[in-house]
Formats: sequence, C-alpha cells, structure tokens
Amino acid sequence: MRKRVSKKEDFTKEDPWRIFRIVSEFVEGFEVLSKVGKAVSIFGSARTLPGDKYYKLAEEIAFRLAKSGYAIITGSGAGLMEAANKGARRAKGLSVGLNITIPSEQKANIYVDTLIDFHYFFVRKVMFVKYAKAFVILPGGFGTLDELFEALTLIQTDRIGEFPVALVGREYWKGMLDWLQNTVGQRKNISPEDLKIFKVIDSPAEVEKYIKDFYKKKK
Repeated sequence: MRKRVSKKEDFTKEDPWRIFRIVSEFVEGFEVLSKVGKAVSIFGSARTLPGDKYYKLAEEIAFRLAKSGYAIITGSGAGLMEAANKGARRAKGLSVGLNITIPSEQKANIYVDTLIDFHYFFVRKVMFVKYAKAFVILPGGFGTLDELFEALTLIQTDRIGEFPVALVGREYWKGMLDWLQNTVGQRKNISPEDLKIFKVIDSPAEVEKYIKDFYKKKK
C-alpha cells in the first residue's frame, strides 16, 4: 500500500534550506551589532501606553544610559520598547531595534535608528545577550519574562559571565519575587545565591548607578 505523506512531513524537506536563512540572520546581526560599542538591552511590554508611569520610567532610564555612552537595544516595538528608543534618541545616543516578524506584524517604532529584522526568536535572543553590558527589565508579559529567565539561566549555569540584570518596578515584580523565594527557593530548586543574580530597582538613577558600579568593581 502506498504511504500517504502528511503536510507536516513535507515541510521537513525545507529544513536544510532554513539553515541558510538562520546563518544569514546570525551574520547580519553580528556584522551590525559588533559596531555599536557598549550597549544595554531594555525589555518591557509593547502594550504600555504613553503617559503610563512605566513608559516615562523607561524613557528616562534609556536617556540616562545613553547620556553615559551606552547604545540602547530594544525589540523595536511599541510600548516600553518605544519609550526606551525615544529616550536614547532624546539623549542623541544610538537607538537600536531588533524587530521580530510575527503574524501580528510588529512594526518598528519611529525612534529606532538602527534596525535589524529577524524571523527566528532564538537568533534575536542571542543578539540581545551577546552585545549587551546589562539587561534592564521593565514590566511586561511572556516575551519580557522569556528574556529575563533566559539571561538568569545563562548566568546561573556559567554559560555567560555575570552582568547586571535590573528588574525595574518593585511593586510589579513583588509577587514573582515572593514566589521565587518562598516556593521555588524553599523547595531548593534554586539556591539563595541565584536570587542575587539580579537586582530590583525603582529609579533611573539607581539603574545607572548599579550598572556603573558593577563595571567599576570589574576593573
């Protein structure tokens, strides 16, 4: 009897060709981002509207960091990503956006100066980590949490060297922090030292100081 091939199986024939697309995304990302110098990756919800306190906070954090000589890297979308790119632009710093092509068709915000488009999330995530001297994590959803825990896992497992990870907005992160300490920690799924990989911060000045102090100690 003749075997019927499903559409899913047909798609596997395209996999070898996908390798070329993956490689091309890595090459373009490495080529462009290797020229930006020291940078900070800033993450947060695309759904946060201008006028929200966290929008203003993201813009001010990016402004201060850009004034200190850091390029600002975001996912290039709306909300807190837009706020961060806006702050970088206002400081006349380098504003970078790593856009992702998804069915909802995310468009880059108008404050991005250097834009790179990605089809694959995992390639884009490599770029965020590889070229950042610090992560600043503002309130967000699944995508923001994904970037946060990716960084924490890489540091925890010594796959990358330790670098500053700032969680901005104590009131927003409180429930997650309580759960990490009182549930995950108590079951010994993480150690007390793992909770020191990041720092919870509320003000732009504290974020700037945290990053600067970290690298002063490294000298």
